[in-house]
Amino acid sequence: AKYRINPGNVGFKDKKDRQFAAIVEMAIKYDKPVRIGVNWGSLDQELLTRLMDENQAQGFPLTAQEVTREAIVQSAILSAEMAEEIGLGRDKIILSAKVSGVQDLIAVYTELATRSNHALHLGLTEAGMGTKGIVASSAAMGILLQQGIGDTIRISLTPEPNGDRTREVQVSQELLQTMGFRQFVPIVAACPGCGRTTSTVFQELAQNIQADLRKNMPVWREKYPGVENLKVAVMGCIVNGPGESKHADIGISLPGTGETPTAPVFVDGKKAATLRGPSIAQDFEKMVADYIEQRYGRGKAAAE
Repeated sequence: AKYRINPGNVGFKDKKDRQFAAIVEMAIKYDKPVRIGVNWGSLDQELLTRLMDENQAQGFPLTAQEVTREAIVQSAILSAEMAEEIGLGRDKIILSAKVSGVQDLIAVYTELATRSNHALHLGLTEAGMGTKGIVASSAAMGILLQQGIGDTIRISLTPEPNGDRTREVQVSQELLQTMGFRQFVPIVAACPGCGRTTSTVFQELAQNIQADLRKNMPVWREKYPGVENLKVAVMGCIVNGPGESKHADIGISLPGTGETPTAPVFVDGKKAATLRGPSIAQDFEKMVADYIEQRYGRGKAAAE
């Protein structure tokens, strides 16, 4: 757990410095890290006004947006320096700068990474709901993470009515996993569907397997070490399905429109079985479970 200080609302003038110092001293006393979180919605107005005045005196070489970005960066860095002067170790300081614009976030964190060597927490604030929030956060953080910028992340999503915050965690994990930085749950690759896939079987099967894998991960993480690296493929027709299934650890190519109602299954790149009949989905789910047990569980230990 971390303490959090927002330099923009910790107080004003002398009171600001006293209250800032009091929080830092408590963090030192209890050996707690501190996240210095600047937010453009509560930016230090004294600092912003000074920078705006300086920019005006120089003939406005920077836009108001650029000055605001600079104020965010300076607020974070100056606050970190103050915390270190009080006695907080640099390894106990995390900086964050919350803005709601993708380009603003990229620009601010690029500057922070250049001008400081503190740990950085990435997050796009006010990202919004659903796909809009997911796309905006992923676009901004994906660019920064690819450049090696960022130590922790949060994807902030406005919850759906009666929803909860677990979606934020799932999307954060999926971003890191998709980019190849961390593995949390097995990947299920599935085709998007086309004119050859009028059936919904492949969609339902992909959804069910993904849900089942995620549900079981708390137990499987201990029982089957390495299972988070598993790749499963669920393809909807025979045109590209077999080839794409071979790239997964275990994959199935379901019959498309007008195709013979059979489904070849590939294990470790080789055809292992052909499923037929009304229970293709259930049979494949069992094959996935058996594969996990054999590769990551007791079967593997016995073979070794």
